[in-house]
Amino acid sequence: MRIIADLHIHSKYSRACSPDLVLPKIAEWCCYKGINLVVTGDFTHPAWFKDIKEQLEPEDNGMFKLKKSFSFGDSSTKIRMTNSKDFTRFILGTEISCIYKQGDKCRRVHHNIFFPEIKDVEQFNKTLEKMGCNLKSDGRPIIGLSSIQLAEIVFNINDKAILIPAHAWTPWFSIFGSKSGFDSIEECFDIYSPYIYAVETGLSSDPPMNWRLSALDNILLVSNSDAHSLPNLGREANVFEWETPSYDEFYNTLKNRDKNKFKYTIEFYPEEGKYHLDGHAACKVVMEAKETKKNKGLCPVCKKPLTIGVLNRVDQIADREVGELNGHIPYKSLVPLQEIIAESFNVGKSSKRVQNEYFSMIEKGGSEFAILLDKNFDELKEITKPEVVEAIKRVRQGKLFIEPGYDGVYGKVKIYKNNEERGAVQKSLI
Repeated sequence: MRIIADLHIHSKYSRACSPDLVLPKIAEWCCYKGINLVVTGDFTHPAWFKDIKEQLEPEDNGMFKLKKSFSFGDSSTKIRMTNSKDFTRFILGTEISCIYKQGDKCRRVHHNIFFPEIKDVEQFNKTLEKMGCNLKSDGRPIIGLSSIQLAEIVFNINDKAILIPAHAWTPWFSIFGSKSGFDSIEECFDIYSPYIYAVETGLSSDPPMNWRLSALDNILLVSNSDAHSLPNLGREANVFEWETPSYDEFYNTLKNRDKNKFKYTIEFYPEEGKYHLDGHAACKVVMEAKETKKNKGLCPVCKKPLTIGVLNRVDQIADREVGELNGHIPYKSLVPLQEIIAESFNVGKSSKRVQNEYFSMIEKGGSEFAILLDKNFDELKEITKPEVVEAIKRVRQGKLFIEPGYDGVYGKVKIYKNNEERGAVQKSLI
């Protein structure tokens, strides 16, 4: 059974997140997207943890589902969700921000943590509170514990807990970040390094960039959305093949680095991530690594330090050239369906026209991932307009124009170079 899993999202209680991020709506949008397994996120926040316990019911396999009393969506969605074998399950997980000093340097590292049972979360939250951590301030709490201390707490609670460093290359808050990270997993976790089975690549890097580090050869690379709004669910995800979804399947797939059960990851184009290249957003300066070195790491406009992006940081600690090694978990790079429709119609993705077409396609095609991954072009012609089919075809072929992101500014992935090209293509479809 194919399982598409998004293992890093947030709730309405996290800073800069949509108030629509509530469990029923998350379940509804997972149906639209075709996500079979999603993390609860933010289980350290008291109000959100209360919602988790009240609105989800445990199964006997370490997974959770939405209680029937918490309905969602229109009637057709509810029928599809109720009858589908692919009904979305939840897994208990959260993101923690560790800020601490180690090796005469301030470290800011984010981690994703997963537990199989509610009692594990209760014990974890109580432990952090006793240590003076403020869990009420944010859905993604900031704690003054080191990664080593956090790992000790997590693995002492349940030996099947999972800890995954989040968005591993982000400059400010990650294990390999240029501003406050480490050069290796061992440096970050010490004796707990053998229990780190996976790292999250983040939006600004893709698997081939990570393959350049031989130290990650035996580490699985997972990809997740880190969604702060419902439409961003599944912008990156993981595809597993499990007979019966369960927490044990999840745990064993990661622990055993099981490439037969971990089929591939779904990727954002890394250039679209907001920390791909070096730069200084305030001065609208963006640079490749060679140019950064030439300018001694300083912005040529204001002379302040540039934010060193993911591509440059990978280059700093990599011990392989690009494309030197293969045999890892495969990946597929996609553009979200709403963005594809928006560019096909040359309107904003939040426009009524895009929203109407999106939900029409979902109703006819089953889910966003079914449309982007599974439908052939003849099938697509039955559910949408020719210009949208052509745009999906171009995405599958990788015929894109990309403007990389930098220093907190998202990059732009375009299907058409300009309006003139779009017009010529659409004219040819008539």
